[in-house]
Parts: sequence; structure tokens; C-alpha cells
Amino acid sequence: MSLVERALKKIQESRSQVPPAHASQASLNTVPLQAQRPAPAPQPTVTHAAPIVTAVPTPEPARPTRVIHIDREALRQSELLPPLSQERQLSGEYRQIKRPLIANALGRGVAKIPNGHRIMIASAMPGDGKTFTSINLALSFAMEKDLSVVLVDADVAKAHLSRTFGVHNELGLMDLLRDEQLDVESLILPTDVPGLSILPAGKAIDTANELLASSRMEQIANQITVRYPNRIVLFDSPPLLITQEAMALSAVVGQIVMVVRAGVTPQSAVLDAIELLGEGKSVGLVLNQTDEQVRPGYYYQYYGHKDNDRSGDTAEGDDGALRRSVADG
Repeated sequence: MSLVERALKKIQESRSQVPPAHASQASLNTVPLQAQRPAPAPQPTVTHAAPIVTAVPTPEPARPTRVIHIDREALRQSELLPPLSQERQLSGEYRQIKRPLIANALGRGVAKIPNGHRIMIASAMPGDGKTFTSINLALSFAMEKDLSVVLVDADVAKAHLSRTFGVHNELGLMDLLRDEQLDVESLILPTDVPGLSILPAGKAIDTANELLASSRMEQIANQITVRYPNRIVLFDSPPLLITQEAMALSAVVGQIVMVVRAGVTPQSAVLDAIELLGEGKSVGLVLNQTDEQVRPGYYYQYYGHKDNDRSGDTAEGDDGALRRSVADG
């Protein structure tokens, strides 16, 4: 018998000795199941972790690359800055004008005025020195170490500030009011005076009063200051008794500085302008170009709140004055 045949016979004999199926099954059932098959591979534990929230910083808005040069000599020749001989004296006096404005805006030593960092430079009549005051006050604010200032040309019909600084062809306030897609910061032009920027008037339009009185104007005013809590915004406005734009603008500011030309502006016009502003406004007065023998040149007075007194024909004298101040350069 061959080797192969003997192997086949051995297999057949072993099969004939296999116990019945039920006995075999019982025997298998006594063997632990894990011994019959490999242990399953451990499954990875799935945990549902809380989503990671990453704070994305608000991107800085696009800013203009053009820097406006402040030509002080040209401003002096245009009588928009004081003469060099009076610069130091007037600089000290303008510091006195701005101190209560800063205190009201930031709550330094006094109760903070809502929207006090928005200041409107106004006048009752044209020719009272409003633009002179706006420029000099802005330069004085820019000297503060922890403040910046934006000078806004809101006298959109004349745009005197914009023409003075050579930005009358630039997009500005009126364009922002018409086009909500424009970003405010992209139109605020830096100057070579640290801390001082300018927002031009933009293209004049017949519906300027309606635009200045719109909710868009409040939105723009908020956008100018929301990123920079220590930014002061000065609005050079039209005369209160000549146009309606100034009244619309007064709704978005917290403080008003009214410029009065001594011996020229009738007291009745000043009081009418104050009454026009209504109650609840913080109004200060600057007396411009008074004839002061002891202090030659430009002379200003800053008034606090006072009762209406219509005595006298023109704005002159010290009636109700709380502090005196002169402009700076």
C-alpha cells in the first residue's frame, strides 16, 4: 500500500470515531467564545468635543495713503492762525478753552456728557470766526498725548475748511451720506500733524439738510468714534440762523461751541441761536476779536450756561463770563 493510500485510510478511520453531533456541540459550548476566535480589535473611542471658537479680530479699515500737509505759514497769511508774536499766548488760552470740553467728553472730574466727544463749532451769523476757531481748536486738541482729533467740514455749501486744506475735490461727508457702501475711515485723511485728521465736505448736494438729518448721519457719527474712544470729532458747521443744516447737525453732537464776534454779532442773534438749539445742550461761547487794550490781538471768552439777558445790542463785555480764553496756533 502506498504512502498516500495509508494516509487516506488513516483519515477515514479517524472520522469513523467522531462522537455524535450533539455531544460535539455540547463540548464546544463549554469552551469560552473568546478562545474560539481572536479578540476583536479595540474600536477607537469617539468623543464629541465642543467646537473650538476662534475669535477673529475685526480687520482694520482701509486708510487713505495721502497725507495732508498743514502749511502753517499759509494759514497765517490767510489769518487762520495767529501771528507768531501772539502764538504762545494764544496757545495757552486755547488750552483753557479745550479743558472743559475734554472733561465733559471723557468724564474727567465731571459727569460725562453723552456724545460729548462730538463737538460742533457753530456761529449765529457768517463771518464770526468759526473756521478760525475750528482750525486752532483742532490743533490744540492734537497736542494732547492721549487724544486724537478729526476735523469734519460739515459746512458743505461753502466747504471753507476743505478748500483751505486743498481737499475740496476729495470724497467726504456728503458722499458718505449718499453711499452707505463707503467706509468712513477710508475717507478720513491723515495730516502731517500727529493726532490730527480731516474729513472733507465732499460733493455738495441740494438735499444736504435731509441727509444731515437722516439716520445715516447718526450712523456715520458713531462709526467715526466707535473704534477710538479717545477720539475727539470737531464738526465745522454752517451758521445757525442762516441755514437749516446746522440744526440737523446739532442732533448728533453732545457739545456746541458758538463763536461770537465782539461788537459785530447782535446779542439778540446769539440768544436766538441758543434758543433754537433747545434745552439739554451743553453750549459754550467764544467771544472773538474783542477790543482788549491790555492784550492786543484775538481775544476769546468761554462762557458757561447763563440766563438769557437781551440787554445790549452786540456781543461784548464780561456779562456771565465764567472763564476767559484766547485762541492758540
